[in-house]
Amino acid sequence: MRTLHIVTHPEATHHVEGVVGGWHDSHLTPAGVRAAIAIARELRARIPYDAEVELFTSDLQRTLRTADEVAELFGVRPTPDPRLREKSYGEAGGRPQEWLDRRFVPPPAVGERMDHDEGVAGSETKAEWARRIYAATDEILQSPCEHQIVVTHGGSLTFVVASWIKMPIESAGYASFRAPSGSITTLREDDFFHNRQVVSLGDTRHLGPARTG
Repeated sequence: MRTLHIVTHPEATHHVEGVVGGWHDSHLTPAGVRAAIAIARELRARIPYDAEVELFTSDLQRTLRTADEVAELFGVRPTPDPRLREKSYGEAGGRPQEWLDRRFVPPPAVGERMDHDEGVAGSETKAEWARRIYAATDEILQSPCEHQIVVTHGGSLTFVVASWIKMPIESAGYASFRAPSGSITTLREDDFFHNRQVVSLGDTRHLGPARTG
């Protein structure tokens, strides 16, 4: 039985400052650090103490800090991977959100969505974003480890889940699996049928009532 525990990093400075995240290297807020500790404790309660565990993380500061809390409780070394980053918003990264909102060109309701140009210089297309997340997820799954923890971002979670269920990239143009900051998504593959299940999506019960809305 293989289980993937997908963590979306908790509150970071770009959330409270109202600026665009993406590859902008924001840090966890004090509230975010407290949530990271809660995430680590929840994972420790879920995973047997004698189980082998691997830990993978985006290489941005807000995910690395989250992964550090997990690593400390499990006694493992995190493996940073830039492919697990959030979508790059190019020159909009770190700018006020309203700056991006004025320039952003949304994808069409029908037609080409994966290679759609959003009108922001240096921004990744959805296809570029998906391809790197799929590649990172595929590489993680090459290991036979039964419990793997992946610390990533809210937007990138969609493509981790899409890759897990083997959705073809060309079919992912409309995919959106939403999960709050600081959440845990549980994915499981059984040893008999090798079906891949989405056990839970965006669970935030470990954060308490104030963060579940």
